[in-house]
Amino acid sequence: MKNKIRLEKRENVGMLRIVLTSILFTILAFAFCGIIIAFVGFNPLQVYSKMLTKVFLSGKGIRKMINASLPLMFCGLGVALTFKMNLNNIGAEGQYAMGAIFGGVFVLFGPKVEGIAGSIILAVCCFLGGAFWALLAAIPKAYWDVNESITTLMLNYIALIILSYLVLGPWKMPGQNVGQTKRIPSGLEIPELGESGISAGIILGLIAAVLIFLAYKYTTDGYQLSVIRSSINSARYAGINIKKNIILALVISGGLAGLAGYVQYAGVTHRIIEQMPNNAGYTGIVIAYLSRLNPLVVVIVSILFAGLQNSSATVQILGVPTQIATMIQGAVMIFVIAGDFFQRYKIVRNQEVKA
Repeated sequence: MKNKIRLEKRENVGMLRIVLTSILFTILAFAFCGIIIAFVGFNPLQVYSKMLTKVFLSGKGIRKMINASLPLMFCGLGVALTFKMNLNNIGAEGQYAMGAIFGGVFVLFGPKVEGIAGSIILAVCCFLGGAFWALLAAIPKAYWDVNESITTLMLNYIALIILSYLVLGPWKMPGQNVGQTKRIPSGLEIPELGESGISAGIILGLIAAVLIFLAYKYTTDGYQLSVIRSSINSARYAGINIKKNIILALVISGGLAGLAGYVQYAGVTHRIIEQMPNNAGYTGIVIAYLSRLNPLVVVIVSILFAGLQNSSATVQILGVPTQIATMIQGAVMIFVIAGDFFQRYKIVRNQEVKA
């Protein structure tokens, strides 16, 4: 008789198990990072205490965390939408940049429209910029089955080069040593929520998340995305237009990433700068996965990830290298992905009897 170990997929994974497993593996990630921090000569409890009090529990830290989460949120929402039907949009970084560029065209060269009308036009321009950039990958995918992972990724580099050229060249603000445009007119800025210092762009993010969530549950298009994800052959048999859904999903996804450019440009930096995307598009991929493609959870995970990113400046006060905060982000991602594996599968031991 010998034991044989195999993996068996769980039929149903309850929400309680998902939450508890995610919390457990997040704690394990911080414990692992604590060992590394102690190994390099710092007190992990002191480091975590400083991060907690300065970033996650202070008014100033919360304000900065929420503002920093806005582009992550929109990129995460966009990426999650395509993942919902097994499309890999790796191009949120470039779509974010192109959204900012289209918005810059309106602000710098368009008619002088301010107030609510101007803000709406600016937001639409940013959405269209990201949507257009995604469309360049959507059409080849829909009609010739060109791998969207490669095309969206390559388009990132083109968009970032265009952005760098513009802010270092024709759009550069005179007298500046860094690549940035002049300040956006105050009439086009996204206002703050009262005197909190928090950009009202968070309201736009919440509205987008709720609308996507409702679309998944109660609209025909949302249902079709789920069917295509489950089985593309079944979707064809049911008469679902695959080409239309591919284009629709990628275009809306790109538009959401383009809105990341809007909330950052009009609500946070108030200028288009060379390093504006700052890997938010790639971080959005991680956020979408950790959120299990749930748009409401994307909002929460985006805020937490922004807090971890902001922690790098906090730990520097203690002399801790900024790479520690980056390491914590990576560790949380890896450990939570590992937890996701144990949520989906269980280890089963079979006993085989020799003849």
